[in-house]
Amino acid sequence: MAPHPVVQAIIDLSAGAVGGAACVFSGQPLDTTKVKMQTFPNMYKGFIDCITTTYKQVGLRGLYQGTTPALVANIAENSVLFMSYGFCQQVIRFAAGLRSDAALSDVQKACAGSVASIFSSLVLCPTELVKCRLQAMYEMEVSGKIAKSNNSVWSVVKSIMKNEGPQGFFQGLTTTIAREVPGYFCFFGAYELSRTMFANYMKCDKEDIGAAPVIFSGGLGGACLWLVVYPMDCVKSRIQVMSMTGKQAGFFGTFTAIARAEGWYPRLVLYLVVVNRWMLSEHKGCVCHLGVRALYSGLAPTMVRTFPANGALFLGYEVSRKLMMKQFD
Repeated sequence: MAPHPVVQAIIDLSAGAVGGAACVFSGQPLDTTKVKMQTFPNMYKGFIDCITTTYKQVGLRGLYQGTTPALVANIAENSVLFMSYGFCQQVIRFAAGLRSDAALSDVQKACAGSVASIFSSLVLCPTELVKCRLQAMYEMEVSGKIAKSNNSVWSVVKSIMKNEGPQGFFQGLTTTIAREVPGYFCFFGAYELSRTMFANYMKCDKEDIGAAPVIFSGGLGGACLWLVVYPMDCVKSRIQVMSMTGKQAGFFGTFTAIARAEGWYPRLVLYLVVVNRWMLSEHKGCVCHLGVRALYSGLAPTMVRTFPANGALFLGYEVSRKLMMKQFD
């Protein structure tokens, strides 16, 4: 027996929370490394150097800076994401004239995940802002951009409230949404397509493919997400961290500033055509010699992190959801 829609929403929300917690605990050190390299790309030779330098300077706790807001961010984001994912699937069924229990194609599920990410962005942005600032606080102080660092979640929150007001928590929201919508189309699309292929190969239902295929499918979804949206994530991190020094330029200003100052490589125009045609028409003079490398700084630890972290996310979600759904069989 299918549960009531409200109960179904609670199950999706709870399962998303379990998955979000698993994602943080399995990938936080590499996420910290990613943010440091995105914000200060010239300070480290690579992600191994960033990890070892951080460990020598601050110790193991330095690699777990921002764990509390990351935990809050991921639990909040994935709770809302997976709850909205279930709701958006119903909306797509209604729009397509399907029954409420009809199976959706992988592309339709990818579309549902893409729309659901808009809702999750609203809860993700404030918590990720605090996390990113905590993770890059040491570098901000060493580089002289701030006089004294705030090393606790509460001190960062108070600083934002005092200097920027409530709206300060939504620095980078536009970029977050611009990152999430295409990213989660690829995320859920690759995840569902991979599960379908495993199910066809194993000649079983997608729900019964086992833990290892789920982990691999989740990791593949995460890898596809980051390859598509990484430059936008880099811009988002820069906006959220550098905005603590005063007014920070928006998405387009920060994007072009990073590319101009930190590397001059052609052929980014192709990426911009795919991502944003409007930017090409408005900024033709800015994109002909943009730097790709600066916009992909920190990609290596992100790709290393994505398989265990997103594998744990989907495994936690699928297993906990299955256990809760069994109560209604």
